[in-house]
Amino acid sequence: MKKIRKWSRILHRDIGYFFIGTTFIYALSGIALNHINDWNPNYTVDVEQFQTEIPLSNDADIEKNIKQLLSTIAPGETYKQHYFPEKDLLKIFLKGGSSMVVNTTSGLGRAEYLRKRLVFYEVNYLHYNPSKWWMWFSDIFAGALIFFTITALFIVKGKKGIIGRGGVYTILGILIPLLFLFFLLS
Repeated sequence: MKKIRKWSRILHRDIGYFFIGTTFIYALSGIALNHINDWNPNYTVDVEQFQTEIPLSNDADIEKNIKQLLSTIAPGETYKQHYFPEKDLLKIFLKGGSSMVVNTTSGLGRAEYLRKRLVFYEVNYLHYNPSKWWMWFSDIFAGALIFFTITALFIVKGKKGIIGRGGVYTILGILIPLLFLFFLLS
């Protein structure tokens, strides 16, 4: 048992160090995704109202006029496409997911600029397994979490270990998710 305890400590520590970045990625993105109904963890949306005198009726110069509008209202944004959902309403799509809606009669418009949230966009991207390589790495990480769970049982001995206080925490750590499942699924 002494050898198991020694190797549990060594491997638990060293593998834990190796996966510290991955643990941070999944923990941060997990918190963000838990609150997906409260906010968009990947993007911020900045909304701006504007007024324009540029003619935006459905004619041959519409694309040129849209680009002129963008140069004055949203320099740096790139035109992608447009359409007219209603007779006097122009919807303009910009590269990167941003968009504009303009009333072609009054010239009143509303722009919605989508911006990637720093850090959250990237960690959520990895959380969704963007490639086969990352999927395999994530599976290895999940296996390491199982390994951490098992080795944690052998690291500390005595009244602070699994037969003492550690055992109480272990039982609580198992019971709490089971209680949530029982009440949520019934």
